[in-house]
Amino acid sequence: MADLKKTAPAGKAEPQARSVRVVVLALMIAMLLAMLDNLIVGTAMPTIVGDLGGMEHLAWVVTAYTLATAASTPIWGKLGDMYGRKGIFLTSIVIFLVGSVLSGMAQDMNQLIGFRAIQGLGAGGLMVGVMAIIGDLVPPRERGKYQGMMAGVMAIAMIGGPLVGGAITDHLGWRWSFYINLPLGVVALAMVTAVLHLPKKERTKAKVDYLGAALLTVGITAIVLVTTWGGSEYAWGSAVIMELIALGAASLVGFVFVETKAAEPIIPLHIFRNRNFTLMSIVGFVAGFVMFGAVLFLPLFQQSVQGASATNSGLLLLPMLIAMMIVSLIAGRVTTSTGKYKLFPIVGSILMVTGLFLLATMDTGTTRFTSGIYMAVLGAGMGFLMQITMLVAQNSVELKDMGVASSATTLFRTLGSSFGVAIMGALFTGRVQDEMAARGGGGATEKSAQLDAASLAKLPDGMREAYEFAVSSGTHIAFLVGGSIAVVALLAALFVKEVPLRGTEKPEAAPADDTAPPQTSAAKESQTV
Repeated sequence: MADLKKTAPAGKAEPQARSVRVVVLALMIAMLLAMLDNLIVGTAMPTIVGDLGGMEHLAWVVTAYTLATAASTPIWGKLGDMYGRKGIFLTSIVIFLVGSVLSGMAQDMNQLIGFRAIQGLGAGGLMVGVMAIIGDLVPPRERGKYQGMMAGVMAIAMIGGPLVGGAITDHLGWRWSFYINLPLGVVALAMVTAVLHLPKKERTKAKVDYLGAALLTVGITAIVLVTTWGGSEYAWGSAVIMELIALGAASLVGFVFVETKAAEPIIPLHIFRNRNFTLMSIVGFVAGFVMFGAVLFLPLFQQSVQGASATNSGLLLLPMLIAMMIVSLIAGRVTTSTGKYKLFPIVGSILMVTGLFLLATMDTGTTRFTSGIYMAVLGAGMGFLMQITMLVAQNSVELKDMGVASSATTLFRTLGSSFGVAIMGALFTGRVQDEMAARGGGGATEKSAQLDAASLAKLPDGMREAYEFAVSSGTHIAFLVGGSIAVVALLAALFVKEVPLRGTEKPEAAPADDTAPPQTSAAKESQTV
């Protein structure tokens, strides 16, 4: 739409606004694809293992997808910057759908793992494409209007994913957990193809930074494997984990060196010279750390300690998700009307820290109402942070770097989630096993600190009470650490500088310091969008 807005008469503003909303709707459908997939498939995994076998490779069904998504994210962002976003985005949707179809057709666990990697490769481009295209179409000040929609999609995915996954698996079979992506994907493809019109981009003469891409992929892969395997598949001090840490560190050091020499670096290091961009990367990492840790341990606490069913534990997350959606919508509207945003990361970080420390106080006597209040506080904090981090990061770079800025911010959030699940998970598991051993119930958690409802019901009363206490204690330490990490986000937010959002003021009015991106011709043009 950006090309239309330069020449369209003033009286056509409302039809253009509607056309932008149609494009954003199509993008949200694509975003829903990426978010729903893991949640739906997670519900179907027991049935998949029962059909295909290969229980020992179960974790790789998720790990292959996560690895491919994380490793490809920066590459998709750079390709969009270099060759144009629409074609690259459509390609990522097609790859995701091909991976979905192949996964549904898998005949054994090894095939499923390979096809999930293809699916993850496409998913890496979905989130980045959505964020970068919105960054192209909508100037930062106006972007707040769409924050509520993004938060709503996230809430729908988190609540609906497990419910839809269970219903599909029970009535249609596990293969439809993958085939269900097809109708959504086809609708997204058709809508994006028909209504998304971006200015034609001149093909760059520079070659893709293949060496940088390879080093970054190896580095990210090593990091994700360390956080996935550490403390579960292998001991943290084992040779495999130490070798992966060394490989990851060496690859990332090599990547930084290569990026200083490349003509078109995968992640241009100059974007980190901008203070606001670097600070938002830190806040995004912490938000990912906290968000996915909370989504993992809250349902476990509700099932093991508060006696909720698997389905109800998902619904009991509603206070957090609804608070996140409402606050995100309000923050977006205020940002649009005032052009101010610095207060939101600060307030969001304070609420996030407060919510986590409140959740750390939960014990076997905590009621669902009380835990719901605590979750709402955390959700409100996340609502202030989830979209503002991307907004400020995108506002901190030139439009030519919109893709790499979006991909870098997304990557930091993804890595944060990996570290959050790994660190909080290791602390939780260790505490549960220690508490059970101290109470003579260690045999119940010999293989896993997480018992399902069926296993829990079979335990003697005394052992079950011991397990409930152990889970409560494990949850306490996990959220206590999460709250401590969240303080880092608060410190980072305090140093954010209020730089006028593009579209609010003329270029010459922006402060001339390292937090304001240089105003290129593309940046000036964006202010008329």
